[in-house]
Amino acid sequence: MSDQNPYEKLGVSEEASFDEIQDARNRLFEQHNGDAKHLEVIEAAYDAILMDRLRMRQEGKIKVPERIRFPELRVQSPPKESPTPRQQSPAWLQRMLDQPTPADILLPGAWFLGLSSISVFYPEGGDQVLQLALVVGVGTSIYFLNRKEGKFGRAVLFTLVSLIIGLIAGGLVASWLLPQISFISLGINQFSTVVTFILLWLVSSFLR
Repeated sequence: MSDQNPYEKLGVSEEASFDEIQDARNRLFEQHNGDAKHLEVIEAAYDAILMDRLRMRQEGKIKVPERIRFPELRVQSPPKESPTPRQQSPAWLQRMLDQPTPADILLPGAWFLGLSSISVFYPEGGDQVLQLALVVGVGTSIYFLNRKEGKFGRAVLFTLVSLIIGLIAGGLVASWLLPQISFISLGINQFSTVVTFILLWLVSSFLR
């Protein structure tokens, strides 16, 4: 094989186009994949053909395609990178979100479901029952959040923010919704307390 000219080594004629030479090289690379000696011979023949074509172009004999005009730019096409999936949420939010286990969801859920039931089915206790239930709910949320990362201050902050948002949002929704569903005998405070428990459950289950 060493006596062959570079065109013969690639199995193409001297009149072959650049695309034919490129295809021949790629085909031989696939055939001799893993054979370092053959791959070196193929690459050397390919380089020799490129240099020969560049020399002929300088002499005005042929027109060389732009992509092989400079041998230092002649490299294998890099594999196409698979497009990175578009992030569905900002990085800071992804750092805050957790991937909870079923226990991380069901256990806080059972606590807040029980507290919601007390708030709904024991209205005769008045505001004192709701206040006591909220205190227990706040403690429950702090406990489950702190259990994940061991960051007590962070757990308290998230819980208090959720408590405030839940009470305000629950009160606003209740003042608009409850008059339209008179068949449900819930007070505004009861409704906002239940909304707050739902929010605390989401925070304690799905945030770090």
